[in-house]
Amino acid sequence: MNSLLFAAAGDSVLTGVDWLAIALYFGLLLSVAWWVIKKGKDNATDYFLAGRNLSWWVIGASIFASNIGSEHIVGLAGSGAKDGVAMAHYELHAWCLLVLAWVFVPFYARSLVFTMPEFLERRFSTPSRYVLSIVSLITFIVAKIAVGIYAGGVVFQTLLPEMHKTLLGYEFDSFWIGSVLVVALTGLYTMLGGMRAVAYNDAVQVLVLIGGSALLTIYGLVQLGGWGELRQLCGSDMFNLWKPLLPAGVQGSWAPVLVKNAAGDIIKEAWYFNGKFPWLGMAICAPVIGLWYWCTDQYIVQRALGAPNEQTARRGSIFAAFLKLFPVYLFIIPGLICFALAKSGKVPALAVVYDSATGQATPAAAQGAFPLMVAHLLPPGLRGIVVAGLLSALMGSLAGVFNACSTLFTVDIYEKLRPKASQHELVRMGRLATAIMVIIAMLWIPVVRGKTGLYEYLQSVQGYLAPPVFVVFFFGVFWKRLNAQGCLWAMIIGFIIGLFRMGVDTMVTTGTIFPEGSFLWIVNNIQFQYFSILITLVSAIVMVAVSYATAKPDYGAIAGLTFATATAENRAKTRASWSAREVVGSLFILACILGAYLYFRG
Repeated sequence: MNSLLFAAAGDSVLTGVDWLAIALYFGLLLSVAWWVIKKGKDNATDYFLAGRNLSWWVIGASIFASNIGSEHIVGLAGSGAKDGVAMAHYELHAWCLLVLAWVFVPFYARSLVFTMPEFLERRFSTPSRYVLSIVSLITFIVAKIAVGIYAGGVVFQTLLPEMHKTLLGYEFDSFWIGSVLVVALTGLYTMLGGMRAVAYNDAVQVLVLIGGSALLTIYGLVQLGGWGELRQLCGSDMFNLWKPLLPAGVQGSWAPVLVKNAAGDIIKEAWYFNGKFPWLGMAICAPVIGLWYWCTDQYIVQRALGAPNEQTARRGSIFAAFLKLFPVYLFIIPGLICFALAKSGKVPALAVVYDSATGQATPAAAQGAFPLMVAHLLPPGLRGIVVAGLLSALMGSLAGVFNACSTLFTVDIYEKLRPKASQHELVRMGRLATAIMVIIAMLWIPVVRGKTGLYEYLQSVQGYLAPPVFVVFFFGVFWKRLNAQGCLWAMIIGFIIGLFRMGVDTMVTTGTIFPEGSFLWIVNNIQFQYFSILITLVSAIVMVAVSYATAKPDYGAIAGLTFATATAENRAKTRASWSAREVVGSLFILACILGAYLYFRG
């Protein structure tokens, strides 16, 4: 095996065998899509929620595939090469999916909603639905589409650096060619097949993604000399998952971090409390973002809404939680392996990842850790399978975005404006909305091309926009006294604060310099997780204060939408929907999470 690895090490171009593997993957994908499209019905329930007939394993696989985009693979591997297992905190949020399974699925299942804003309308009011729909659409377009395309472009540039095409006098490189082809193909099957095509293709993509990433991890460990060699070369610090949660000794002080542009010039001096991953931020902000994402984001929850009943939705969510345990070992660990191989010199082509002067990873090169290992480590054929896995990640996440945007626009905005629209008209508008999302994604490519650090950008955007949504959903189901006015003002004020911070950050990244100590300087230099906590507190205070300053809600109108207003029939139906099997599965997942925290202690 070693000789095979070394033979592939110097070959950074995909071979004919690799292209054959990729072609077989796309052939399988198109076959599944065609089969699904032929089974489709011309009504909104079938197009947006697969007729509410998805099986539990398809739901779980689709949730996982939608979450694990190419930005996760590229970003997590890059983070592993630079910071070790620190980012595993976010990946161990599998427990958040258990909250979806046991807390929110009963409410979503009995309300029979199409979207999360629609649920918010049932619980609170129509204006709340509009606010959440518009903010969600903006977030999907600006954040998820942008990050997905960028990460996919990085993969194509690394694996096919010499690919160029001249068209109409313009020269397009591998970033453009690969991104356009994948975005177009993904948009095509999403537009024609709707949710069913997305879900079933996600199920296929998960197999390719996990299998390909596992192959890379195994080959990397074999080349390195085993797990023990990995721990020795990386050192205990990179295997310390607890470090970000602990203050640096007793120096609870503000430490400066110099932020530089691509030319190496210092553009600002950021001040972060207790380093890059502050313990308080990871302990409070990270769970808030995780619970928002996994329990209330249309991008994820739409799969559970496609279940025929509460039991299937719960089992699918639990299965997704199990799959969510894999990224730590299949995406972060390869980053550590890449760093160790670069440090050891066993694979010369990976030397760019290690900076011998500092003893740490080279930040820019580390971002390409995963595709670099694919290009310089795997033999022909297997390399094609892993590339297919990367394409699966990109296509799965983009398909999820396209489908979520289409559903939000059609159900929450178009249908409200045209309440008498026929089922055929709604499906047609859903397809048109998907096509528009694809065009926006295409137009976004040149914008994304000049960006760097988009994974961190995605985390900060979520940190600024997630808190108000988290507050209104969680407070809404646990606290029946909170009313429509409290929900609306909590979201409006929370979103204004978040968008204000995003605007200030954008001004700084485009060259604006604020005087040190000024208000805007302070706003920009508060670590994003702390600012997210601030937004959460403000949103919660506003929601409670406004609710108690105004009239009580009509408890009869929200029957079954909060724990306190659930009827005896609601509770009996929920109890009948689970057995010891679901409980044991959930406990196993919690045990795996605890085991990871106990093992990765440095």
